Amino acid sequence: MKALFALAFKSAWARRFLLTITLVAIALATSLLLAIERVRLDARTSFTQAVSGVDLVVGARGGALELMLNAVFHAGGSSHTIRWDSFEAWRRHPAVAWAVPVSLGDAYRGFPVVGTTPDYFRHLHHGDKKPLTFAAGRSFAGDLDSVFEAVVGHTVASQLGLRTGERITLSHGMTELSPLHADKPFTIVGILAPTGTPMDRAVFVSLEAISAIHLDWVAGAPTPGLSIPAELVRKFDLAPKTITAFYLGLHQRADVFRLQRAIHSYVQEPLLAVLPGVALDELWSLLTQVETTLLTLSALVVVVGLAGLSATMLASLESRRRELAILRSLGAGAPEILLLLATEGMIVTAAGILAGLVLLALALIPLAPLAHGYGIHLSWRPPAASEWMILGAIFLSGILSSLVPGLRALRMTLVDGLTPRS
Repeated sequence: MKALFALAFKSAWARRFLLTITLVAIALATSLLLAIERVRLDARTSFTQAVSGVDLVVGARGGALELMLNAVFHAGGSSHTIRWDSFEAWRRHPAVAWAVPVSLGDAYRGFPVVGTTPDYFRHLHHGDKKPLTFAAGRSFAGDLDSVFEAVVGHTVASQLGLRTGERITLSHGMTELSPLHADKPFTIVGILAPTGTPMDRAVFVSLEAISAIHLDWVAGAPTPGLSIPAELVRKFDLAPKTITAFYLGLHQRADVFRLQRAIHSYVQEPLLAVLPGVALDELWSLLTQVETTLLTLSALVVVVGLAGLSATMLASLESRRRELAILRSLGAGAPEILLLLATEGMIVTAAGILAGLVLLALALIPLAPLAHGYGIHLSWRPPAASEWMILGAIFLSGILSSLVPGLRALRMTLVDGLTPRS
């Protein structure tokens, strides 16, 4: 068997220039298929880990997916808010261990601004229940004496070159033409360490700060003739009246369905309580068709590459008639000839797969920062179970595609090999 493998390797090496084209095609197809699968798996993982440790997300009655996208991923917008006293009522519920409110709607240079409390940094986690940490600085104080303090996510800081101590001005809305809260700048007091979640693309301020910058605003626009300076906002009641949503963590996970039903039955205000995992499953069910389409197209690219391998080996059979005939005359039987060609195909396929893995690793260098900006944590790691299945399928298909020229070679007789037709 060792001698057969050595012979197959030398035979493939003798036609290396011709087979290199096929090898490159297999490598590109393999890297493309693995890249799509890697993005799919890591996107699912990153999205799931974005709400690690949160048992329920509560917002105004509506769609569960809309609430998750807005409250957790800061995508889209919510046309309804919930009253602050509703949050206070559920924060005091015996089954609730902690509650964190969030208020959305403002932005800083296209990045969403999240109004919340310092509890956000204590109770919310990322990844496998990893606590939030600061790459620099600290959390905002969340009191009236430090109302204009801000914490920025890692992506915001790195892309805009921000550092602690710098001052930033928020805008009212996410568009570039949104009016600015120019009279009330914020000072950056902390920068979050990278998490690979939407937190990296957010700016965090206190709920009192959200109230302060809107004191002289009505219906989403500055009040004509009224301007309240930043140094005077502390004289007003800055307690929030409404919020966008709030996160709940329970003492016992077993109480989650009972509390969800209780929130849905809340008579003071129509509320919706969402289990993050269930809502994310709904999101991925909507994307299943897109995933299937991308994987199918990638699989077709693999098929084209393997078809090229089969065609290349078939084309080379005519020039190898005498070589194969000599092997038959030396005692090589039909199984040995078939195994020789199958081994050549296996070598080319394996080399293409290895080259595809190298291409994937190289591609992740520029792709990882780009994906990280969208809350997807891409990194080089050993292939997952589904990726091993893809590699195994490619490898097996490469061997099977080489059987076609192998079966064709079996039809070549010894006499035909020694006296080829002109």
